[in-house]
Amino acid sequence: MIVLGLCIFEVVSGIDNAVINAEVLATMSAKARRWFLIYGILIAVFLVRGLLPWGIVWVTNPDIGPIGALLASFSNDPHIHESIEASAPILMLGGGVFLLFLFLHWLFMEEKSFGLHSEKLFLKYGAWFFAVASIILVVIVTMALKTNPILALSAVIGSSAFFISDGFKRNAKENEQRLLSNSSNMSDISKIMYLEIIDTTFSIDGVLGAFAFTMSIPLIILGNGLGAIVIRQLTIGNIDRIKNYVYLKNGAMYSILCLSLVMIFEGFHVEVPTMLSPVVTIAIIAYFLLKSLSHAKKNAI
Repeated sequence: MIVLGLCIFEVVSGIDNAVINAEVLATMSAKARRWFLIYGILIAVFLVRGLLPWGIVWVTNPDIGPIGALLASFSNDPHIHESIEASAPILMLGGGVFLLFLFLHWLFMEEKSFGLHSEKLFLKYGAWFFAVASIILVVIVTMALKTNPILALSAVIGSSAFFISDGFKRNAKENEQRLLSNSSNMSDISKIMYLEIIDTTFSIDGVLGAFAFTMSIPLIILGNGLGAIVIRQLTIGNIDRIKNYVYLKNGAMYSILCLSLVMIFEGFHVEVPTMLSPVVTIAIIAYFLLKSLSHAKKNAI
């Protein structure tokens, strides 16, 4: 169930990435497209969705070493388990703040197909995103300082990471328009490098969200890796069909909201059932998928 939840979450949260990939690949030669879609999977799965979560766990637990960080969930060493358990709230709170800001930014500022009536109201008052995000950060940091100053630092790092990655995404969308125009003189190699950088940027959402499912690096690699492969397959031949599922992005973002709350609660040492994240994620995405199918059917009539 955890791997299935990770895979589904990775797929729906990576739809925007798949759309960018498909549009840029259309401007490249057949050989370059084949290289990106085949060999690029190795980079997407192992170098990005493998090294990134492993590196995060290692950085937050430097005393257990790189091998300990990779195999922590299978280790019988009590020291490793104690270290992971002690550092988990720090990782959870930072990741939770990142994901919460990601959801709020989408809710307040991004153009969207309105899956719920309230979304139109939030978009109308988009400028309030910065005020809401700032107030939430102040509240979380204040609460964290009463528990552990490192927790407060983690929340600030999560906030900073969001705005940094958001800047990269904005730049990516601007560059995409230039790449798709006839004025672009970029070589296929440059475009492949661009797509890999974009994939890395978009993968941060999925990697951080994965920690709401499990702290096991092998499971994260498996679930997110399978999701990355599915995204590449969608890029090849089904991207136009996926675009018709207009509310899938909504499902991804509401899943991110739930995962962010799970991570924030766990950051403050509130126990959350292990199966809650995958069950809620699958349920939310299923709802918006059905809503998308209903919408597509009505438009086809």
